[in-house]
Amino acid sequence: MAKGKDVAAMEIDEQNSTESDQINNPKFSVNVLQLLKSAQMQHGLRFGDYARYRRYCTARLRRLYKSLKFTHGRGKYTKRAITASTVTEVRFLHVVLYTAERAWSHAMEKKTLPDGPNARQRSYLIGRLRKAVRWASVLQELCAIKGDSRTSLEAEAYASYMKGSLLFEQDQHWDVALKCFKSARAVYEELGKYGDLENQVLCRERVEELEPSIRYCLHKAGESNIQTSELAQIGEMEGPALDLFKAKLEAVMAEARSQQAASMTAFHWLGEVFPVSNPKTRVSILKAQELENDINGPAADSLPTEKKLVIFDKIFAAYNEAQSSIRNDLATAGNSESMKDELNGLDKAIGAVLGRRTIERNQLLVAMAKSKLSRGRDDKNEKVTKPEELVRLYDLLLQNTADLSDLVSSGRNRKPEEETFAEECELKSFGFRAERCFYLAKSYSLAGKRAEAYVLFSRARSLADTALKKLQSFNNADQQVTIQELNKLYNDCRSNICIEHATGIMEEEKAPENLSKKISSISLSGNDKKLEKLLMEKLDSYESAMGDPTTKSTPRIEAFPPAFQAVARNPIVLDLAYNLIEFPSLDNRMKKEVKGFISRLWR
Repeated sequence: MAKGKDVAAMEIDEQNSTESDQINNPKFSVNVLQLLKSAQMQHGLRFGDYARYRRYCTARLRRLYKSLKFTHGRGKYTKRAITASTVTEVRFLHVVLYTAERAWSHAMEKKTLPDGPNARQRSYLIGRLRKAVRWASVLQELCAIKGDSRTSLEAEAYASYMKGSLLFEQDQHWDVALKCFKSARAVYEELGKYGDLENQVLCRERVEELEPSIRYCLHKAGESNIQTSELAQIGEMEGPALDLFKAKLEAVMAEARSQQAASMTAFHWLGEVFPVSNPKTRVSILKAQELENDINGPAADSLPTEKKLVIFDKIFAAYNEAQSSIRNDLATAGNSESMKDELNGLDKAIGAVLGRRTIERNQLLVAMAKSKLSRGRDDKNEKVTKPEELVRLYDLLLQNTADLSDLVSSGRNRKPEEETFAEECELKSFGFRAERCFYLAKSYSLAGKRAEAYVLFSRARSLADTALKKLQSFNNADQQVTIQELNKLYNDCRSNICIEHATGIMEEEKAPENLSKKISSISLSGNDKKLEKLLMEKLDSYESAMGDPTTKSTPRIEAFPPAFQAVARNPIVLDLAYNLIEFPSLDNRMKKEVKGFISRLWR
């Protein structure tokens, strides 16, 4: 019996000691990832502005030091360490976290300079990353003692990520960097299974941001054979955690292109071979050809249109760099006629390829405009697509085709391949003229001009028929898609001709009836015109005030400028008798001035 009482007393003592430990050593909770993501997105990193984020971290640390009364002396700096005994509230953990973030953002600011960091700035960058790793390790140690289990895990993942970033930038110990990134990924994968929905999304995003760095470390460690094109696809991802990876990727891509450029000696175009001797020109041409493979490759159909347009812009930039290098070589070629002829031929070939890619890009824009025209309205901003936009695009295509034909036709000795290419350009221009005429007829039809639309549809049909006959006589297997499009255009022109003809006859038949109705409704008072109510006057009824989107009608929302309204004001009093009134004298009521004897002498 006594032994049972002793056991019960020991259990009570253990419970009391546990409760006292929880009171004396409270466990703090910090959602590290969510705190950092919100701070980064709100203070610059949404736009890659690391300087702004660093200034925010500095200001935040100043506020934390002041609120915690944890300053470092007034006149002379006195270092005060943050230890486990110092952490009495959660804001001390925030101090350590923001100190690490300030050092990391300072390093990334140097990393993202326009011309890249020089040797001195790179040394400073490594020092900032080392400081960030040191403070992240302090945060991990403090959270292991003072934080709950989730906070401790997040701090461990944060410290692993910082250490991996340092090794990643130093280009050494790829196996250790891989281990750090994998450790951080494992923690975020586990944390993404629990908590609220926002936290789960953030953890999954962090896992996706870590994946490219892990694959790159595997590549550098020799455990994976990743092609350069695969690395480029990984580098298209976005996120603050990928900025270091993108800088490394650019260096790797430049190195790979330089190695390929060493084996590239000539540029082939229309059966001709043009030697390329300048390394810069080689690298630019290789870069453009890699991008062209992305557009024309097997995965091109899965690419969205906006991404294709971005790739086209990069192709144009690469070819423009190549042309600039060629023209610089021409300026320094001296009197060597053979070298000048080779460089002029290469410049002409690059210009022709650039013109061809410009036509392809404008055809892509035409396809986008046609899809929007068939839908009527855009899904994102509800913008009406008009036929006039397609007319403008076909004007550009006609100009591009004419420029390309002139470029290829220039020169004294024209080769059979160049003549064939010029004929292809002429055939394309016939198709573009037919399409332009068709959409010009569409614009007249929407404006209600039936006769003009009928004539233009007939002209478009004639142009399409001429282009079809020439294409069929050309016997080129690559023109099958163009022939199908022209056949569809020919049929559309025929159907629209019938529609415009019928609509015009109906309007002509109804014209006397409409005229008689208008004459019968004429009144001498001039009040026969019925005005539609404004939107502010019919808020109780669901009616559109914008009018028909296909016609140019003024929206009736509110009268502007507003009409004048009568406003009450104070009366105006005009006192006309004031100058004619004789007022009584008030001298007897005024105070008389008393003067002395001396003042009388000086009068």
